Amino acid sequence: MRRLREEFLASERRVCGLMEIPRMSCRYRSRRDDSVLRGRLIELAREKPRFGYRRLHVLLCRDEPESRINHKRVWRVYRGLGLAVRRTRRKRLARVLRPRPMLTAPNQEWAIDFASDVAASGRRLRIFSVVDCYTRECLTLEVDSSMPSRRVTRALAAIIETRGAPAAIRSDNGPEMTSRHYLAWCIEKRIDAIHIQPGKPTQNAHVESFHGRLRDECLNVSWFWNLFDARRQIAAWRMEYNRERPHSALGYLTPAEFAARAASPSQASKITRPGLGKGYPDGSAVAAAPAPALTQTRPREEVLI
Repeated sequence: MRRLREEFLASERRVCGLMEIPRMSCRYRSRRDDSVLRGRLIELAREKPRFGYRRLHVLLCRDEPESRINHKRVWRVYRGLGLAVRRTRRKRLARVLRPRPMLTAPNQEWAIDFASDVAASGRRLRIFSVVDCYTRECLTLEVDSSMPSRRVTRALAAIIETRGAPAAIRSDNGPEMTSRHYLAWCIEKRIDAIHIQPGKPTQNAHVESFHGRLRDECLNVSWFWNLFDARRQIAAWRMEYNRERPHSALGYLTPAEFAARAASPSQASKITRPGLGKGYPDGSAVAAAPAPALTQTRPREEVLI
């Protein structure tokens, strides 16, 4: 009310009439004495600095069960003293959804992600998988107790030595895929590092679907005695997946058979991929030409890689 009178140079009668507020209500000043409650709240807030006004109200009622202090009064005094607990909001990563043209050849896009399991000894296992989004081949299944970013780039480099470098690698926003080492490695190898939007794993659907098959057909039906036994059984399942298991998205060909037909010039024109439904949100894959990487390497880091 005071701000309106000072800003518009209007009388109290005029402002109260426009706001439909009685003038007596505008002139009212509380005569309640909250000094005792204020002092007690300050003492409790110092003892329990992370308690909100509701918990402090409970403590006040325990100390003085006969007083029956109203929680609205506690809230008013609590806010007036500036005792509100400040909550730090979590910083959320923002990613822009990029268009995904149709794939036409192998090595245009790889999808990477992690799966986890437990050995019989109770040791945690991390499984790093790489899938070619066009041929649906599983290029590697690295199994270890930990998988830092340098181990990830070593596994990718081993595939590149025998298969060639992809145009793009699609991944989530895990710490291994957003580290400076991984991003600098992608820039050095001229690979487009594509990160999906946080909380939307369907944008990396190829590897998510593969992990469903991996868990359903291998991890849930196998018993790993130790790390070496897990590596042996998972490697055997990967060979079976690539060479023996028919894939419905490839017309029930195995990934190895589909990749062989894609590599053969005489059979390349006969390859047909099942079309996507009308309601599919993102298309099938990424463009063949790599886009600029998301993070540029600092000059000091280029020497270290």
